[in-house]
Amino acid sequence: MATLDPWFKAAGRALLSVIFLWAGYEKITGFAGAQAYMEKFGVPGELLPLVIATELGGGLAILAGWKTRWVALALAGFCLLAAVVFHNDFANKVQLIFFLKNLAIAGGFLALAASGPGALSLDER
Repeated sequence: MATLDPWFKAAGRALLSVIFLWAGYEKITGFAGAQAYMEKFGVPGELLPLVIATELGGGLAILAGWKTRWVALALAGFCLLAAVVFHNDFANKVQLIFFLKNLAIAGGFLALAASGPGALSLDER
């Protein structure tokens, strides 16, 4: 298993990054809708460019394994914040699943922050 460690860590980083890259792209292409959604929850729509930059930049950094531990911690916090702000209607089963999904992703990022990006990363070059 130890010989597969670099590959497992690279695959894990890639899988964690996909949702952030996709979400950032979706917010760019549906900017007005994303802004309205944020504002519906009391989050200023002016923060949307920062959210997009966090998702795209963070997703790319995790994918490449650049500043991995710090970016993983930041994205774990981002996931927890998003869970609390946007997915706190536990009577709605879909929102509960989204809440738990965000907790799980945050857990993956915390594990990544603890273990590091692995040999197949910019951090290790």
